[in-house]
Amino acid sequence: MTKFIEPKVLKGFRDFLPAMEIERRNLIERIEASFRSFGFVPIDTPALEYAEILLGKGGGETEKQIYRFLDHGGRDVALRFDLTVPFARFLAEHRGELPLPFKRYHIAKVWRGENTQRGRYREFTQCDFDIVGGDAAAADFEILLMMRDALKAVGAGESVIRLNHRGLFNRFLGRLGAGERTAEILRVVDKLAKIGRDAVRTSLKEIAGDDAAERILDYVEARGSFEETLKALTAAAGGEGPDTERLAILYRFMADTGVASSFSLDPSITRGLDYYTGVVYETFLNELPGIGSVCSGGRYDDLAGLYSPEKLPGVGASIGLDRLIAALESLGKSGCGTTYARAALACVHESLGGRYQALAERFRAAGIPCEVFTGAKKLSGQFVLAEKKGIPWVIIPGENPGADPMTLRELERRQDRENLSFDEAVALLKGGKTGV
Repeated sequence: MTKFIEPKVLKGFRDFLPAMEIERRNLIERIEASFRSFGFVPIDTPALEYAEILLGKGGGETEKQIYRFLDHGGRDVALRFDLTVPFARFLAEHRGELPLPFKRYHIAKVWRGENTQRGRYREFTQCDFDIVGGDAAAADFEILLMMRDALKAVGAGESVIRLNHRGLFNRFLGRLGAGERTAEILRVVDKLAKIGRDAVRTSLKEIAGDDAAERILDYVEARGSFEETLKALTAAAGGEGPDTERLAILYRFMADTGVASSFSLDPSITRGLDYYTGVVYETFLNELPGIGSVCSGGRYDDLAGLYSPEKLPGVGASIGLDRLIAALESLGKSGCGTTYARAALACVHESLGGRYQALAERFRAAGIPCEVFTGAKKLSGQFVLAEKKGIPWVIIPGENPGADPMTLRELERRQDRENLSFDEAVALLKGGKTGV
């Protein structure tokens, strides 16, 4: 007796059935259209990189989560854990072929061996967008605007983008005498929303002492308007500097553009990765803050320098597609169950398959996505199949497809429109008219 292998998927990995994958593709198309509207261009990089490339500056928890192994040639390789570090390697290799500033986006899968939870998996898709080749406040602001625009494009509702500046926080820690422990402190503070104030206090005391721990907590919990918070943080850091000037410029840009209400200055935003050097930010949906940040990033002026003597300052952000989908589903804003086809062409006689395809080509050329059913089931069975696929209309051709009048069945209302010419059928399918 044949013994079958049990079909199963690794924990933290998933299959995507058509309805789920269509939803993902629809979201990606809307996000991509938003990116392109700002003049950004796509790139791609390999899923596998040499481990030394990925571990060069990841740091912290990421190094523990990376999927790393020896390939058949004995090379030490790893699956990319994000799209930013491979981008830095990409820049070093292709600098001579790229205009600066270079604006790119990259939508692809990444892998991390972390604990799974709602909207968080071990294989997931990121939607990255970056500007490299300049340290202008205008570049920081354009990334912030793109974050806002992309979330609006997918119908995520109102959101607040919280930003901070690593340099400002570093100056504050230097005044406390904790400058040498900056990286450790940043990673602990980054977990504030996940593990809570008490757990963060305990960790901070172990790193910097009791007094410093309380002062750090007071600093990261400062609240008020953008201007009030900036004033308080400036005083705590010992006065004005390039970091506070950058934040002030960004706030002026926000006010000039009329979008200041979409942003807040939040000193608890630190980002856990070592490569961030300037402005950092995270985005939370107003209707579902508990799901965590759905879009985050920051400035990383020294990252590309790991692979090239040329310093290429950059700023960027990443949308977590899977977490965003989980949020949209929780909010009832998911479009799962839709299909790309507007209509299905019924198969009445299998011998006319070529004629049916020719007719379907005419509908597609007229802008109507059209699927052809290839099996001559009863019409009732084809109606059921179309409904299962989420196709709203079925085209029932005449005996001479393309020449004879046809019938359109609207499945939701169980209504037929009979004796339609091709042009009449196209008009009905485009206009959505349902009268009989």
